[in-house]
Amino acid sequence: MAEPLHQALWARNAGLAQACLDSRFVRGIADGSLARESFRRYVAQDAFFLKAFFGAYALAAARASDRIEVARRLHALMQGVLDELELHRAYAEQLDIDLESVAPNAAATGYTDFLARTAWNAEAGEILAAMTPCMRLYAWLGQRLSAGDHTENPYRDWIETYASPDFEGLAAELEGLLDDLAADLPQRAAEAYAEAMRHELAFFEAFGG
Repeated sequence: MAEPLHQALWARNAGLAQACLDSRFVRGIADGSLARESFRRYVAQDAFFLKAFFGAYALAAARASDRIEVARRLHALMQGVLDELELHRAYAEQLDIDLESVAPNAAATGYTDFLARTAWNAEAGEILAAMTPCMRLYAWLGQRLSAGDHTENPYRDWIETYASPDFEGLAAELEGLLDDLAADLPQRAAEAYAEAMRHELAFFEAFGG
């Protein structure tokens, strides 16, 4: 039996996933040592990114509008993004961030430009290949970080959100859609997936100070 596409692409990019885990930002989240200001900047930029991520889901749903079940599953994933934005709004209140006036940094701009370019010009399967790394990577990071004692960690909510069964379910749902919709364009899917992983690493590296 052939290996599912999502598993093959994750395995192919395992080095980038490990680099994200080893980044100063993620290590700082893991042990609670990340500077509050670094986390503040991350929340602002990630909220900006999530709005673009939501838009990419919407365009993928439009591309798949002739397949009602696919569109329904994508709309459920869009709700997951809205739930994640609520977490960021809670952080914004705590950290005094105005999410409506965020000026994107170079890493956020590079990532959102890539998403927009893919979402406006590619087929639904390739769009999902550009989106899946974000969901799978965060689920994987959350699960890895939650393995230790984080009860006193100031970033406990971040860890528990991405380690949750609910978030794992969203990541698995997106991977299932990727397998269904990108089977006939494996090379383009592989290229989009790898580029997204590179953007993920660059995004984390922007907040390691």
